[in-house]
Amino acid sequence: MVRPFAIAPAVLLLTLLLSSTLVAQESTSPVSFVNDVVPVLTKAGCNSGPCHAKAPSGQNGFQLSLLGFETSDDYEHIVKENRGRRIFAPVPEQSLLLLKATAGSPHGGGQRLNADSHSYRLLLDWIRQGAPSDVGTAPALKKLVVEPSRGQVMPNATQQLKVLAEYSDGVQRDVTSVALFESNDKAMAEVNAAGLVQVSDIPGKVSIMVRFQGMVSVFNAAVPLGAPVEAVPASSNFVDDLVFANLKDLGIPPSSVCDDATFLRRVTLDIAGRLPTAQEAETFLANTAPDKRDQVIDALLASPDYADFFASKWNALLKNRRDDASDITSNFAFHAWVRDSMLSNKPYDQFVRELLAATGTVIANPPVAWYKRVKEPKQQLEDVAQLFLGVRMQCAQCHHHPFERWSQDDYYGLAAFFTQVGRKPTSTRGEDMIFHRRGTAGATNIRSGAVVKPSALGTVIPPIAPDEDPRLKLADWMASPANPFFAKALVNRYWKHFFRRGLIEPEDDIRDSNPPTNPELLAALEESFVRSGYDLKQLIRTLTRSKTYQLSSMPNESNLVDQQNYSRFYPRRLQAEMLLDAIDDLTGIRTDFANLPPGTRAIALPDNSYNGGTPFLKVFGRPENESVCECERGQTSSLAQSLHMMNAGDIRHKLNSGGGRVDLLTKSTQPVEERVAELYLQAFSRRPTPEEMKVAVDYLTAPQTDAAGNAIDPQQAQKDGFQDLLWALMNTKEFLFNH
Repeated sequence: MVRPFAIAPAVLLLTLLLSSTLVAQESTSPVSFVNDVVPVLTKAGCNSGPCHAKAPSGQNGFQLSLLGFETSDDYEHIVKENRGRRIFAPVPEQSLLLLKATAGSPHGGGQRLNADSHSYRLLLDWIRQGAPSDVGTAPALKKLVVEPSRGQVMPNATQQLKVLAEYSDGVQRDVTSVALFESNDKAMAEVNAAGLVQVSDIPGKVSIMVRFQGMVSVFNAAVPLGAPVEAVPASSNFVDDLVFANLKDLGIPPSSVCDDATFLRRVTLDIAGRLPTAQEAETFLANTAPDKRDQVIDALLASPDYADFFASKWNALLKNRRDDASDITSNFAFHAWVRDSMLSNKPYDQFVRELLAATGTVIANPPVAWYKRVKEPKQQLEDVAQLFLGVRMQCAQCHHHPFERWSQDDYYGLAAFFTQVGRKPTSTRGEDMIFHRRGTAGATNIRSGAVVKPSALGTVIPPIAPDEDPRLKLADWMASPANPFFAKALVNRYWKHFFRRGLIEPEDDIRDSNPPTNPELLAALEESFVRSGYDLKQLIRTLTRSKTYQLSSMPNESNLVDQQNYSRFYPRRLQAEMLLDAIDDLTGIRTDFANLPPGTRAIALPDNSYNGGTPFLKVFGRPENESVCECERGQTSSLAQSLHMMNAGDIRHKLNSGGGRVDLLTKSTQPVEERVAELYLQAFSRRPTPEEMKVAVDYLTAPQTDAAGNAIDPQQAQKDGFQDLLWALMNTKEFLFNH
């Protein structure tokens, strides 16, 4: 390999003459650094995070901006940095930029380009032309179009995409070869570097994100199952209309409506976070009123258990946690404020307004406690955007968001709303008083140094006077019916709570490149929520009264593969706190939590510091309240969980303790069949089947002997039998899952 520094002067002169001839022969059209070179580097992955855009200083002495968002910096690094060592004009083919990319010179990133590819020739021509810069003068990309933008693709079929870029000079170019493609669900569809989409046999909606020069476009595909949908349950509201219409389009027949016992257990767990009592189950099953399901929903929403359960949900998302003993006052006050808000059905927009614009002390105004956990404007804007708007802004702090339209100015414009939040210590250790500082709100863009005034994700906010609290202006914008994020983020979050999967998934990642699986349904839910005055209980009524929510979890012969269209109820494991309470209800022995009233349920704990003296809550995934993402809660199964359920000391204690359910059942004079039925009603909200009853009764009444063959006292044998039966029921999937 001939290196540039080894070329003799005479040879160099000859090379210069030859290269000028080559330029005249081969480089007939100008190559744009901005619109040609940078896209090639992006497609090759050179300016990706793991490569030369790695923070903070690139890779192996060579730094590029992430995905080419800062073209002026990239030109400096490529052409001028280190005395221009990466570009060798006398012999362009010997330029380090090309040798590294083609692995002609050792390269940690491996070969990124083939020497016979169009991308290689484009870079070569640019160097032959003198590596000119058109930063600031190149036509700007105005629109990115993918063709087709949507369509139906049959299972196991392919679809070729074409990407067109439209520029400010009116030119339209085919940029398919240098665009980046990514599937939002690789199990449903994969796409190669050339834009060829290969779908699988999983029915539903899948999207392919297409990215080019900071812009994103999306191809939305419907993959039908094609089974006949001859009958669907009668619709209860618009949720059913839109879900069942989608199922008909996709050819996915829904399951039948679940039975009463399943519905009662499901809705009680989802609204109140607890199991129905055996008495509640018996009463409901005996009720013949046609609207008895609606009656149960209304009763649950009016109960303190609803407030406890949803307060637990919001406390985790709002980071109400205990870091030291001084937190106890603010923890309890904040939890009580959230619970009271849920119990009184405070409008959601008012709830958010009181939180964001909180001033004063925790004792006088509990939502101030949020500012104790989230102290910096950057933290505040990121949490507010993700939790209340469903927009993840973290990437935009340092560069243009790679999957969205948000820039650094959008990031700092949102941060500016929080820059006038002041705090000063109070007489209570660890507590601050929060107040609005008079002054002009603005946040400094760390890259440009410019002061950015408050702006709301592309929405211009009128000038804010120094004596006005910018946070109130933010709350006004958020609660506006025209806001495209606020109501959508909440209804999508609550949809996931009741249906396991959000219409947009993840539930807090709303963007153009991550479209909903049923956009018409999401829009209708959003409109209904706004029209109701942001009524959370009414939203829950709408969801749980639908036949979609009440479908059986048992698949039919066609819809087992469906994972996103809600043709059946998707079972989910009980959350840690719910499961502990369910075990307590079944065994009749409540877990004691230090310094809390006896009988306090796990779902009513004010913060994350309580464990009841066992690792149960941690083992089963209770979050530490450190993130606004619900993904912090562990919902996957593990060996530790199985072992804990089978043989942990706290489980054995609940089975053996005097005064518990086993003890009461053993001492009861009721027929053994009624005692077995009580267990099933408490565990599953149903009576046992004849086969289950026979197995249980036979086991409980059969003579028992010890290891030596001696007969065991009948009462002790029956106690052991009830312990075994209760333990067996507790370890079934029917108990561990909401189905």
